Amino acid sequence: MAMSFDSDYPSVDDLRTKAKLRIPKFAFEYLDGGCNEDVSLARNTSEIRKVQLQPRYLRNHGTSSIKTKIMGMEFDAPFGIAPVGLQGLMWPNTPAILAKAAYSHNIPFILSTVTTMDIEKASELTEGNAWFQLYNPIDDAIRDSIIDRAEAAGCPVLVLLCDVPTFGYRPRDFKNGLALPPKMTLANILQILRKPTWAYNTLKYGQPTFETLKPYTPEGLNLKQLGAFMDKTFSGRLNEEKIKPIRDRWKGKLVLKGVASEQDTQDAIRMGFDGIIVSNHGGRQLDAAQSTINSLVEIATKYSDQIEIMMDSGLRSGPDIARAMARGAKFTFMGRSFVYGTGALGNKGGDHTIGMLKTQFKQVMDQLCCERVEDLPKYLIEK
Repeated sequence: MAMSFDSDYPSVDDLRTKAKLRIPKFAFEYLDGGCNEDVSLARNTSEIRKVQLQPRYLRNHGTSSIKTKIMGMEFDAPFGIAPVGLQGLMWPNTPAILAKAAYSHNIPFILSTVTTMDIEKASELTEGNAWFQLYNPIDDAIRDSIIDRAEAAGCPVLVLLCDVPTFGYRPRDFKNGLALPPKMTLANILQILRKPTWAYNTLKYGQPTFETLKPYTPEGLNLKQLGAFMDKTFSGRLNEEKIKPIRDRWKGKLVLKGVASEQDTQDAIRMGFDGIIVSNHGGRQLDAAQSTINSLVEIATKYSDQIEIMMDSGLRSGPDIARAMARGAKFTFMGRSFVYGTGALGNKGGDHTIGMLKTQFKQVMDQLCCERVEDLPKYLIEK
C-alpha cells in the first residue's frame, strides 16, 4: 500500500502520544479533555465503534473512489477539518498549517470565530475556500460585520454554532487557568519551560489571540477585562429570531452545527438551512449527551432526503469515518485529531494527518469492495 504519511505515526493515537510530549500540560488538557467526568467524550468513540460493516468479497470490483460531494462542491475525501478554538495555543501556527494542508488535499477547513487566525488570512491560504463558523455575538453590528467579512473573503459556507448556550464545565481548564479569564500560574510557566520547541515557536509566531475579533475588542484590556468582554459579547445562544437576520444576510450555503435532536433538525429545515452537522461539541459541553452516532441514526433515518447531514465528535480513524457514513452521514469532520497532528509533527502535521486518514479510509473501501462513498450504507450490518 502506497503511504503518503510518516509511518512512525500511523494512527491518531500515535499522534496524540507524541503531541502530549511536546505541548505544555495546560494546553494539551484544553485540547484533549471533555467536560465534567468525560463520559460523553468516551461514549462518542465507543458507540461509533459498535457499528459493523460487511464486505462483499466475490462481487466484481473496480477502483474505490473516496471523492465526495457536499454543499455543491466535490472534495477528495469525505472528511474535513472541524473548527477548533485557540488552535495556536495548543501548537503555534496550527490554523495556518491546517488551512494550507486542507487546501492542498482539497478537503474543507472550517475556521472558528475564536481561533487564532482571522477570516482574511484563512481565505488567503485557501484561495477563498475556507468555511467560517460563526459564534453568534449579542451585538447585531458585530454579527453583521463578521458575516460581511466572511462574504468578502469568499467563504462558500457559513456554519452557525448552536450547542454552546453556556460554557462547558471543564475541571482541568479551571485548575489550569484556561477558563475565562485565563491566568498564567507558576505551574503553567514551569510547564512551558519543559517544552522548549513549543516555547520557541510561540515566540516565533507570537502570543495567540482571537484574531478575527480584534477589530471589536477595546484596546488596552488586561486578561481579566478581555475575559469579561468575551463572556458578555458572545452568548452563543441561538433561536429563530436570531437566525432569521443571519439567513437573510448570508447569500451562501448555511449550516447549523451542534444538532443532536429530531426537533432541531426539523427547525433547521424549516428555517432554510442547507445542511446540519450532528455534533455534541466533541463531548465538551454536556456530559449527559447522547453519542453523536446515535443522534445521527435517529436524524438521518428520517431527514436525509430533506437536508444534507454531516457529523463530527468522536471520530478518530478512517474506519470511524466509514462507520459514520454507513450510518447516514453524508460527510464528516474531525477536530482534535488534526491538532494532535500539528502538536506531534509541527508544520508537517496537517499533511501527515490528512494523508494517513485518506489511506485508512481507502483501505476500508477496498476491503469492503465498495466503489463509491455514497454506497457505504449498503455494507452496514443492521443489528
